[in-house]
Amino acid sequence: MSSYFHDEEALARTAIALGASSGAGVRVAILDSGVDTAHPALEGLSLADDVMFEAGGNFLESKAGNGDAIGHGTAIAWIIRRLAPCAEIGSFRVLDGALRSRSTVIWEAARLALERGYQILNCSFGSPGEARFVMPYKEWTDAAYLSRAHIVAACSNDDAGLREWPGWFPTVLTVNLAALDHDGWEHRTGAGMVEFAARGFEVTVPWQGGWKKVTGSSFAAPVVSAWLARLVSLQPDLSVEQAKELMRRLAGRRM
Repeated sequence: MSSYFHDEEALARTAIALGASSGAGVRVAILDSGVDTAHPALEGLSLADDVMFEAGGNFLESKAGNGDAIGHGTAIAWIIRRLAPCAEIGSFRVLDGALRSRSTVIWEAARLALERGYQILNCSFGSPGEARFVMPYKEWTDAAYLSRAHIVAACSNDDAGLREWPGWFPTVLTVNLAALDHDGWEHRTGAGMVEFAARGFEVTVPWQGGWKKVTGSSFAAPVVSAWLARLVSLQPDLSVEQAKELMRRLAGRRM
């Protein structure tokens, strides 16, 4: 695998293969507000898991695929599916209609997603707070790291330098929004813990009741998750460090 990091020709071949990849064989868990598979934009999507978590961390399984509390998770699923159409998607509903949650609920959802073999966890949220909020996030980000599962998280829309979880753990690919005119991603040196950026300004997405124009890092994160799914489809044995380094090296290329 070291050739990918030192051989420009090998990296160029990887970029070409990435452009043709569909994300086949990769499971992406969306920890969000749920996914409405009845929305016309998601026609034909069958969720691998459709799980709703209660405040205490208990969960209920559904096969209805219509449990989006607001539309946010449906938008995330649509972005991932559009860019990685063959990736398998699971919905783990942890956010309510105000896009709020509890760290213990997110912990249980992440634990379940890892237990069920998801290679990528898309977390289009961030939890700011004191040190006491860190450990519940560290528990499952460490578990993901040890099982070679990849976490993609959004950062604060107001201040990308604001410490939030899980985005501020070094094993996480944390994404800011950018005014890009394409569906690629960028790597930003000197940006602290938020190294990646993707299109997130005025994106038209499916939402509860129709469509909505949105802006936020929430909608940039799934762009990176989708490309990461394509990459993991090509190289399933990538460690977290290797995947992150390849995403750095491949950033900015037109696939």
